[in-house]
Amino acid sequence: MTGNNNVRGGVPSLLTGARFLLKFPLFRYVIKPLSSEVSVNGERRKIAYEALRLIVEEDAESCFIARFYSKLLKTVFDLAVKYFNGNREEVYEALKDPSIRRGLALVLEGLALYGITVPQKLPAPFLVVWNFTNMCNLKCKHCYQKADRPTPDELTLNEKLDVIRQLDEASVAAVAFSGGEPTIHPDFPIVLKAAADAGMYTALATNGIRLADRKYAEKLRKLGLRYVEISVDSADPDKHDAFRGVKGAWKKTVQGVKNAVELGFSTAIATTVTKMNLDEVSDIIDLAEELGVERVVFFNFIPVGRGKNLVELDLTPEEREELLRKLYLENQRRKVQVFSTAPQFARVSLEMSGGKDVAPTHFYVRGDPIVAALAEYIGGCGAGRIYAAIEPNGDLTPCVFIPNVVVGNLSEEKFSVLWKNAPVFNALRDRSKLEENCKQCPYKYVCGGCRARALAYTGNILGPDPGCINNADYFKTTLSPVKNTYRDRLLKVELKP
Repeated sequence: MTGNNNVRGGVPSLLTGARFLLKFPLFRYVIKPLSSEVSVNGERRKIAYEALRLIVEEDAESCFIARFYSKLLKTVFDLAVKYFNGNREEVYEALKDPSIRRGLALVLEGLALYGITVPQKLPAPFLVVWNFTNMCNLKCKHCYQKADRPTPDELTLNEKLDVIRQLDEASVAAVAFSGGEPTIHPDFPIVLKAAADAGMYTALATNGIRLADRKYAEKLRKLGLRYVEISVDSADPDKHDAFRGVKGAWKKTVQGVKNAVELGFSTAIATTVTKMNLDEVSDIIDLAEELGVERVVFFNFIPVGRGKNLVELDLTPEEREELLRKLYLENQRRKVQVFSTAPQFARVSLEMSGGKDVAPTHFYVRGDPIVAALAEYIGGCGAGRIYAAIEPNGDLTPCVFIPNVVVGNLSEEKFSVLWKNAPVFNALRDRSKLEENCKQCPYKYVCGGCRARALAYTGNILGPDPGCINNADYFKTTLSPVKNTYRDRLLKVELKP
């Protein structure tokens, strides 16, 4: 999404308008019922979602209260978009997509339930990343999951379908299947279809090898898969194969990327940046442009899983800062979108653009002051705040890079209950609980530091992120990951006032 001085993004404009109206207590009182449920044709639906659906779909059978809020929201949206010079057509085209309606409904419900909070609290995450299985067809040196073979306690097919039902009931907007390698598991197509049929945005994080089989890729497209993120560690086939542990992997992976692009998936290349490939950033972006993908995502290296054995490959804070500044400049001149999962990218983009450009949370917007204004409400590390992770056995965690902080298991407890009540999730939503430099940082609401890196290096999920240039001293004194137990880590969160 790109903003300019004339017409701005429609959805950010209407969200800014909603925030403005929430200054008036009467408006918050009026929209409070948006978080309630109604029965529509025998199904239970949140009023917020149903009202958004009725804006773009005629349905005289829907309940009166949903139709009332549909008219109210349409009026508010039209006024907000007009006042903030937004793109009206963009708004109503976006509302035709059930997954976008889900995401917008979550924001409206969050505003109705909690008012304006910084960061914004939500009744459910925008995104759940599901490590679908521990089985994998590669042996990557930096794998956070230590993927190899399926574990004996992985969820059954029926339990996986129940997870989709739980996510649907909680109004989760998107689910990304990761691993291990989900494409080699026989349950994946069935569960993918269930998620797509429920109206969730479906994504796949993959090594791309199965997608080299065009018929298989076509099958996933027909089942409802929309976004594909394929890991490429190097523009050099030999270096990629050495890191991935299987000769010939690069060739199949690149063919998988080509098939994804040709079949119309929203396609990205994902690269974990280490000292091994830091000098290849431009080459990887060149490859991405050559293959025709929409974006390149440069991931933070987190020393968990097998990555603990490669901590010496982690970037120094100085190297990371230089990298993020380079990525900002690349984004200015490239056709392909260039992102980073390092939350410090938000600070860097704001600093280098004089406050005009921002990367609120793993995406990037050029020159739209409205989105820049929203950054502190939606930006920074999303762990336990706007996203959560599921392990192959159903364990719920704040992030795929925080696999040992388990808040519960979805075969035993409901997702919606865990999301709302888990102490570690609630701590992560309150940036005032951050410690040391991260607590004092003026950018804590657009960044907040990577909580996975803080935990891996300091043993404290609320501690300073040693990857940030402002925490360089911590990196020098914590050159290896901390090996304390899950119980010790969680108690540090639970005992905080």
